[in-house]
Order: sequence, then structure tokens, then C-alpha cells
Amino acid sequence: MDDLIVVTGASGRVGRRLAVRLAAEGAHQRLVVRTADRAPRLPGTETEVALSPGYSDLDSMRAAFTGAQTVFLTSGREDADRVAQHRAAVDAAVDAGVQRIVYLSFMGAAPDATFTFARDHWATEEHIRASGLHFTFLRDCLYHDAIAHFVGEDDVIRGPAGDGLVAAVSHDDVADVATAALLAADLHPFDGATLDVTGPTGYSLAEAAQVLSRATGRTISYWPETLDEAYASRAVYDAPHWAVDGWVSSYAAIAAGELAQVAPTVKRLTGRPAQSFAEWLDLNPGDWAHLRR
Repeated sequence: MDDLIVVTGASGRVGRRLAVRLAAEGAHQRLVVRTADRAPRLPGTETEVALSPGYSDLDSMRAAFTGAQTVFLTSGREDADRVAQHRAAVDAAVDAGVQRIVYLSFMGAAPDATFTFARDHWATEEHIRASGLHFTFLRDCLYHDAIAHFVGEDDVIRGPAGDGLVAAVSHDDVADVATAALLAADLHPFDGATLDVTGPTGYSLAEAAQVLSRATGRTISYWPETLDEAYASRAVYDAPHWAVDGWVSSYAAIAAGELAQVAPTVKRLTGRPAQSFAEWLDLNPGDWAHLRR
């Protein structure tokens, strides 16, 4: 077994960025994607592509993990059975002889987290702990990108976040932290570690609306809904209850202060400050093009 790193979710916003960074460092990696045409093109590097229709396909996941020392496990798509999918991926890694998992979890992961999807991450972390694998958990906060997508078609951010703060982070910062954790010359500080990955400050959704107003030249505002109002306003999407619970509780977690704590992880592992919301807007205009209408 060599130092092969498997990157799951390699066509996603974090996985793709991570693959590019690992290639730049000359790492031997295998990218797991659903279809080959979605894999990042990384010429001149020792990169393999493995196909899998999903984490629950144990045969394809075992094949994807075979020969690897380390797996970067990106959380699967939000789904009612996401925990079962994650557990299947972890079990496949154990079966394939993987030694270490770096799991992209979520800030405040706990069985009683306000944000219901954070409970899924806690359950996944517990399964990894019980697997006997070496592990590192990267618990990122909400993404700046998600905050930009909170804006409705009427230029209003609606949600039960109150005056709470969110230490949102960029995909680039998370990918940089993951690169550092995967390629560290000394893995001892990362073994069994749980690292929160956040932006440089916490900001309220009212402050986010002000920053977005300056960036777009429009008047974007924030309306702090009650929980009942939040569920009612999202009923028009006819989404399953577990999905609506996740949407609403992401705001409620902000109100509860569970996403406000700023962590030094980005600066400590990369040597530079994390991107603020305003800096992210400047650097990633394509990620909020939906607001320039």
C-alpha cells in the first residue's frame, strides 16, 4: 500500500478544489465521482478516477478504496437515509484496508444539535470512531455561498435566525485546511482530532444583507421569521418534512448561537486569514451570479 489518497465527492465544490490542491502538491490520488465526465481534469498528475453511483453501493466503494491509505470522506447529499449511506462508506473503507479517514463533518455536530443535519454528522462521527480507523474530523460552518443563496427572489433573507451570528466559511478555505490535514508530514496532531473550520468573524444575517446590498447595488434586507412563519413560508416547496426541518433549523442554530464561535483553524493550518463574507464575494463572482439580475 502506498500513500494513495481517495477523494470522494470529487466533483463537488470542496472535493474538486481539494483535488486541484492535492495535484499541485504532487499527491497520488483517486477521485470518486458518479460519472467520469464530472471528474476534474488534472493532467500531469498521478490521478485515477473511480466511479460509484453512491456510498450505499458497497462493491463499487470497496473497489474505489482498495489500495488507499487515506480517504477524504465528503458528506453525502442531504437525504433521509444519509447516515446509513455514510456508515456504508465507512464500512467499505474498513473492508478495503484503509487506515485513515478525514471526514468533512459540521460545526456543532451532536445528537441534540439544533440543526438537524448536524445530528447526522454526529452519528457518522460515532460510526467512524467505532470503526477502529484513524480519523480527523473537519467540522465546517455554513458556507458563505449558502448565505448568499438565502436571498429570496424579492431580495429578502427570511429565516428564524434572530440576531444570532454565523462564522460562515468559504469552500476554498475548507479545501486548504483539508489539504493541510491530508498531507501533513507529522500526522500525530491530526490523529483523533476534531477541528472547527470557520471564517474570520461571525456576522448576523442583517449584516450579510448589508454586505450583499453593497455588492449587488440593490436593497437586500433580512426578515427574522418566527419558527411557525418559517415552516409556513417553506410549505410552498412541497418538500419532505426532514428537508424542511433541515432548512428551518439551520437558521434556528444561528439564533441559538451554535454557529457563532470563530476557530483559528484556517490561519493555523494555512498561514493566512480565512476569507470574510465580503472578500468571498469579491473573489467568487460566479458563485453569486444568481443575485446579479
